[in-house]
Amino acid sequence: MLVTFHSKAWSSITMFGDVAVTLLKMMGHSGTVPSALLAADIPSALARLQQGLAAAEAEEPGKQAARPAAKDADAPAPVGLRLRAFPLIQLLSAAARQGCNVMWEEGHPVI
Repeated sequence: MLVTFHSKAWSSITMFGDVAVTLLKMMGHSGTVPSALLAADIPSALARLQQGLAAAEAEEPGKQAARPAAKDADAPAPVGLRLRAFPLIQLLSAAARQGCNVMWEEGHPVI
């Protein structure tokens, strides 16, 4: 599943459903797709998301140390949750600045 986030303040972004639901739950939302955040709720949701990412990042070093050595030393490092969340943080920040709502739905954007 893909989840696409929309706001008048920023371009639409699409991410994998499991990552999107994880980030929505970090924001204090139920994780329901489709749904929305009103402009007045975005600053607090953004703050909760950033706190959740900081807490998840604090747990990451332990997970990386516990991971067994890779068979292929040239394998790329996994993409962390903070990096995956960056476009959503940008969208939420722009929506908070401009007082716009944010909506999300299942699927990819119509081009």
